[in-house]
Amino acid sequence: MTAPEFSRPFRAHDVGGPTRQQAIEADPGEREALAVRFDLLALDRLTAALELRREAAGIRVTGQVHASGDQPCAATYQPVRFLITEAVNLLLVEHAPEGDEIELADADLDAEPLAGDIIDLGEIAAQAFALALDPYPRSTAPAPGVISEAEARVASNPFSALKK
Repeated sequence: MTAPEFSRPFRAHDVGGPTRQQAIEADPGEREALAVRFDLLALDRLTAALELRREAAGIRVTGQVHASGDQPCAATYQPVRFLITEAVNLLLVEHAPEGDEIELADADLDAEPLAGDIIDLGEIAAQAFALALDPYPRSTAPAPGVISEAEARVASNPFSALKK
């Protein structure tokens, strides 16, 4: 297993009574590595403002991830600008013994097991960012060989040749 490109480890046992606030930012090398990982043309900024607090069910991580950069258009590979603000609401649960069930509320549907004592806030931010990316970004530039819907309607009309 390779190390994450954007790692900000935080010790789980340091999360106690008061809410812990953490602000993180990817440096240029980390952003470049994340751009390769997520097939981006550029990742100009990736920051996160996160809060960690211990609850009965585990450790809750909430906050926001902010990012900007360029994705390749799905049709033309032209740059498509993105500006993302994505909410994070994740519950990290202790590993339950086999056969035991963990009761989760609807708000806890984004729950993951807490493996060991390390919470990687950078990887949490990177995954939230990746989920917010448009899977099929489209440029406004016309794609070669692709016609608009209006052009397709005209071309498919059998009487269009008579109009000439």
